[in-house]
Amino acid sequence: MGRAFQNRKESMAKTADAKTKVYSKYGREIYVVAKAGGSDPNGNLALRGLIERAKRDQVPSHVIDKALDKASGAGGEDFSPARYEGFGPGNAMVIVDCLTDNPNRTFGDVRGCFTKTKSKIGTPGSVSHMFDHCAIFAFVGQEEEAVLEALMEADVDVTDIEQEEARITVYAPHTEYSKAKQALLNAFGELDFEIDEIQFLPQNTTPLEGDDVALFEKFVGMLTDLDDVQNVFHSAELPEETA
Repeated sequence: MGRAFQNRKESMAKTADAKTKVYSKYGREIYVVAKAGGSDPNGNLALRGLIERAKRDQVPSHVIDKALDKASGAGGEDFSPARYEGFGPGNAMVIVDCLTDNPNRTFGDVRGCFTKTKSKIGTPGSVSHMFDHCAIFAFVGQEEEAVLEALMEADVDVTDIEQEEARITVYAPHTEYSKAKQALLNAFGELDFEIDEIQFLPQNTTPLEGDDVALFEKFVGMLTDLDDVQNVFHSAELPEETA
């Protein structure tokens, strides 16, 4: 059905400090997912996908193992999810997902990014209804019909399947993540997923131009520099040379 999406892009970690931030974000997310669903990747598909993504982003094994060990023990940090919504430069819709042990601090930090870039933070639900909360899986393959059949047989509520050259992309509601992934693994064995994650996809994009482009990039950069911010989803459509 030709639905396009912009995959979350990790900025290149060119310095030791930048790499440390990336490792810290993954370590925190792995800890929370393992704490919630168990530290065995074979029994926790969300954790398994997260670890695979961390390895693709060259997160060292000791960072992953440390997070798993902490999740297996008693006590530890008490991180909780926090989500903020609003409008960034150029009126682009923005969703900011965080993991925090101090919600007041995190809200203040995120609000500061909005304020300093002439953006407007909104109330919960102010823009999220204009996004689809999707589980996305992309992998090498050419048998679109076979993929659809496997998912239908497993009673997965498939939203869309795209085939582009030798790559298949599956979209499903975020609540179907584990069921969809297990169905794919059962049908096709060990797949090397190019994308295996849950994202907010905008139903409509917001083209940016002029000064709004640089200001939006500054805004997103400020957000991703915050330790508590895990993901930034948005509707901005940036010019190709800066996207």
